[in-house]
Amino acid sequence: MLALASLDDLVVSIAADRSLWEPHVRFTDSSRYWHRLLTLPGADVWLLTWLPDQYTDLHDHGDATATFTVVSGVLNEVRVRPGGTLVAADVPAGSLVTVPAGAVHDVANHSSSPAVSIHAYSPRLERMSFWEPWGDGLRRISTVLTDEPEVA
Repeated sequence: MLALASLDDLVVSIAADRSLWEPHVRFTDSSRYWHRLLTLPGADVWLLTWLPDQYTDLHDHGDATATFTVVSGVLNEVRVRPGGTLVAADVPAGSLVTVPAGAVHDVANHSSSPAVSIHAYSPRLERMSFWEPWGDGLRRISTVLTDEPEVA
């Protein structure tokens, strides 16, 4: 697993070099689009694109820590706090967000414009669990084995 500062630095450096990700930008009406940009021994880096109203479901990244930055547009992240409280925050271009291993969140594009983000996972993404609010907490709906981000 990469050190957190290294994962942050990796995402920021890739985002700064448009030639690494801009040729892969695509938007599809049916779902978010993603493209693997880089595979390292301890991390994967992905480009994700978001049309208005595209979103993920509440999920975690298993044992992986995730870091993402928005390179264009604005995304909204909802993070689940202890006790099941949902806290939303806008993530404008240039922002860097870290999602610790096991943390539950979702991401959405609630704006009227497309958005593009770069995500890194360390260790490499292998499993995701999906959740729903339940009473004063959360209930796991499913767990999937995957090496792709945002599979739902």
